[in-house]
Amino acid sequence: MKIICTICMRANSQKIKNKNLIDLNKKPLMSYTIISALNSKLFENIVVSSDSKKIQKLSKKFGAEVIFSRPKKLSTNYVPKLTVIKHAVMMSEKHYKKKYDYVIDLDVTAPYRDANDIKKAFKKFQKSKKDMLVSVTKSRKNPYFNMLEIKNGSFSLVKKSSKEVVARQKSPKVYDMNASIYIWKRNKLLKSKSLLQNSLSIYEMPQEKSIDIDTKLDLRINEMLIKKLNF
Repeated sequence: MKIICTICMRANSQKIKNKNLIDLNKKPLMSYTIISALNSKLFENIVVSSDSKKIQKLSKKFGAEVIFSRPKKLSTNYVPKLTVIKHAVMMSEKHYKKKYDYVIDLDVTAPYRDANDIKKAFKKFQKSKKDMLVSVTKSRKNPYFNMLEIKNGSFSLVKKSSKEVVARQKSPKVYDMNASIYIWKRNKLLKSKSLLQNSLSIYEMPQEKSIDIDTKLDLRINEMLIKKLNF
């Protein structure tokens, strides 16, 4: 059973400058993901895809493998993540002369995901016999109760239920993808044209481990939280 971990980090992040390199509790953000991948002892290879020399150098320092530079055409805001992951897998298979069975992508913006989460998610994925698994957390908003969209110039609930929903707790369960763990069967990933598979399983994580650093506000919250937790 051969498993590859891909970690995708480009140089020019859109909302936070040099997001992957920012310090959280005196460690670069990217280091948390590399260390959790190494501690899981699950992977044959932990491969970083980046167009940044600085990110590549730091990745090697923390124990990840850098065997190629991501091409400029795959380093813009408009390139789907799926395309970048596929490229990393194919470049790795060519370099290491092997074919993987599973692909696990870990997002750098989720520093609270640890080695146990990775192992538990993979174990659940194997038991599920699905083509893909994503990590999630219970959504704080619910499309059946308190989420609106515009239709024909008017606002209405995103989803309608056959019965009136009078409280969020009575709404159908919905989840937020927490941008932490993605797992695929290798063949399904390479043939796929969309990030999510129809045959999908989930690994639920608590909200305190599901904080995704996407905005400057997220960053400020995490700077305080990670020091308090001494993570």
